[in-house]
Amino acid sequence: MTEPKRVAILGSTGSIGTQTLEVIRQHPADFIVEVLTAQNNADLLIAQALEFSPNVVVIGNESLYEKVRDVLQPKDIKVYAGSKAIAQVVEMDTIDVVLTALVGYSGLIPTVNAIKTGKQIALANKETLVVAGEIITALAKENRVNIYPVDSEHSAIFQCLIGEFHNPIEKIILTASGGPFRGKDRKFLETVTREQALKHPNWDMGAKITIDSASLMNKGLEVIEAKWLFGLKTEQIDVVVHPQSIIHSMVQFEDGSIKAQLGLPDMRIPIQFALSFPDRLKSDFERFDFMNYPQLTFEQPDLKTFQNLQLAYDALAKGGNAPCVLNAANEIAVAAFLNKEVGFLEMSDLIGETLAKAEFIAHPNLDDYVETDKRAREITQELITNKV
Repeated sequence: MTEPKRVAILGSTGSIGTQTLEVIRQHPADFIVEVLTAQNNADLLIAQALEFSPNVVVIGNESLYEKVRDVLQPKDIKVYAGSKAIAQVVEMDTIDVVLTALVGYSGLIPTVNAIKTGKQIALANKETLVVAGEIITALAKENRVNIYPVDSEHSAIFQCLIGEFHNPIEKIILTASGGPFRGKDRKFLETVTREQALKHPNWDMGAKITIDSASLMNKGLEVIEAKWLFGLKTEQIDVVVHPQSIIHSMVQFEDGSIKAQLGLPDMRIPIQFALSFPDRLKSDFERFDFMNYPQLTFEQPDLKTFQNLQLAYDALAKGGNAPCVLNAANEIAVAAFLNKEVGFLEMSDLIGETLAKAEFIAHPNLDDYVETDKRAREITQELITNKV
């Protein structure tokens, strides 16, 4: 890399954000932190800003603005607050790449604004493509913006395609760990607790994505994301359960050959590659040793027990605003599960009922997506209220 890239990290205090700063910490000559944003974790945001001296910091929770401002403004760091400020700050001319690690739907508008102003995107917020994949990919093409995937599975597909972009894909195979409840039946899942669901066997992630992984909704969202990232049809996207999480995903080409990307479960590798592409920067991350994994195993996902993955496939096949409804319903359902308002299996029921009740729009625009998200959340919340 010749010139250092100036990076905006949206969601710098979360799991992806903190690991991104680990990567930047290892490569101070290659990356400059230009913007940091967080929603509620003011203390960590302040500590990060004091270490990396960004130009701008945004705290989403406006009630924490004075706390952040009082510490950072004397250090010549600009401080703003609120979701609108997060969506606006990505337009700064000094930013080269925006890493979007916001949770859920909140990543959509900032990503749209970043693309419109020509910023390259390192995408860790899969919901952006789930909600509005057609609009996002069209905008990226129009503005000559590259979207570099940060999810380990999509990064794996991207890495397998380097040098192969002229060769048609027959299908891709997304791998799933199976989460903490792999092999369990519905009777078991009726009584699982929040604490059990938050214990992922392989990955250290935030609460929302950990629950999504346990319910296989995370894989469903990744199926939808893959469709837009790689221009695929629904039938070209397979999912296979791979408990060891060593093969991160695979591509099968028209000659029958399959390419796979392997490595230990470490999100810093796809983060670093998304930021440094087309270069691979040296790292001191732990290396994979085949002798420590003498067996790599594979299973079919259980769609009857873990219905969220099937719901995601159905929403993708239906198209229009259905994936947006799916995502909104899931975010409300997961929050309710984390608050112990609904059971684990009830999350799928809520999502399915919301998909049935929400208005279907075959060709939505951005305003339609915003309204769909709002209305789907209301429907799901009403269903929860009626159940309690």
